[in-house]
Amino acid sequence: MHFSCPQKNLLNSISIVQKSVSSKTTLTILKGIYLEAKMGQLKLVGTDLEIGIENIIEADVRKEGSIVIDARLFSEIIRKLPDSNVEISIDENSQILIKCEHTEINILSQSASEFPELPVVEEEQTYLIPQEIFRNMIRQTVFATSQDESRPILTGVLVEIEESILNMVALDGYRLALRRGSINAVDNYKVVIPAKTLNEISRIMNMDEDEPIKVSLTENHGLFTIGNTKLISRLLEGEFINYNQILPKEYKSRVKINTKNLLNSIERASLLGREGKSNLVKFTIKDDKMIITSNSELGKVYEEIPIQLEGNDLEIAFNSKYFIEALKVIEDEEIFITLTTGVSPGIIRPVDNDNYVYLVLPVRLH
Repeated sequence: MHFSCPQKNLLNSISIVQKSVSSKTTLTILKGIYLEAKMGQLKLVGTDLEIGIENIIEADVRKEGSIVIDARLFSEIIRKLPDSNVEISIDENSQILIKCEHTEINILSQSASEFPELPVVEEEQTYLIPQEIFRNMIRQTVFATSQDESRPILTGVLVEIEESILNMVALDGYRLALRRGSINAVDNYKVVIPAKTLNEISRIMNMDEDEPIKVSLTENHGLFTIGNTKLISRLLEGEFINYNQILPKEYKSRVKINTKNLLNSIERASLLGREGKSNLVKFTIKDDKMIITSNSELGKVYEEIPIQLEGNDLEIAFNSKYFIEALKVIEDEEIFITLTTGVSPGIIRPVDNDNYVYLVLPVRLH
């Protein structure tokens, strides 16, 4: 194998595939990046057996071949080279020689034959989704996935395609986030994608805004293609909770409130709650104002915000973290908060559209 390419292009490609390389694995081969030089292109692949990422760049290939290089070492070497052409070759002892301007570095390699092949995903169920919409949908749901590995299905996001509607749903037992979007599709499909996969896709999508992301789904795997990058991930097995049954259909109090004002007030009120390890904020809703209070051994916070109230006065308390995380991803200026009783879930929706619904369970007040 013998090829050369610009340092910047190579470093960018390494940084994309390195996201799927596991540092915790006991298998040495999985700590490496697979390189294959062929027909004017260099293919780089990383995998942890759950997620695999492949990226292709143009290269001047003088001799075709493939090799595996330790990802961390390779990344650090290329990062510290000058912004010039990098030449990489392999000698008869399978040692890798990296040349750039006046620098020469020799490192050991591993055999490419030991590197696991990425699963082949048949591109039958394929959907094109604008990158900006998909990234927003991920941002507004993925934070509500569960961290509890004992219920693996909840560590992912339900992706549900119903004709021309795309629903993404995440829940962790304390809150639920639902984001709706439009998609060009005529069929129905339902899969659960791991949160880790969606976070990696979101990072890769920052690279190139213009073209849509191509999503291909099978029963066990998802293939996500963005330009010259492919990400293949295992999907989560099992039955996702019927989220429609959880969402309340009626309410007794509806509050219209400025999103930013509420976020700022809860963040200030949560400062004391966080110090006291309770994270608790109490809402007292009556007339034309919402009073937010927080108490701990360190002191008290009192906040008052103007609102428009429709329905009953109410006292209710929430974990401030669950409210703050939702308010941070809502881009609308005003929201509705609908409530039934002091022990029933609260629902947050934007005032001007119905593409986002967030449910959060209250904390019982003593």
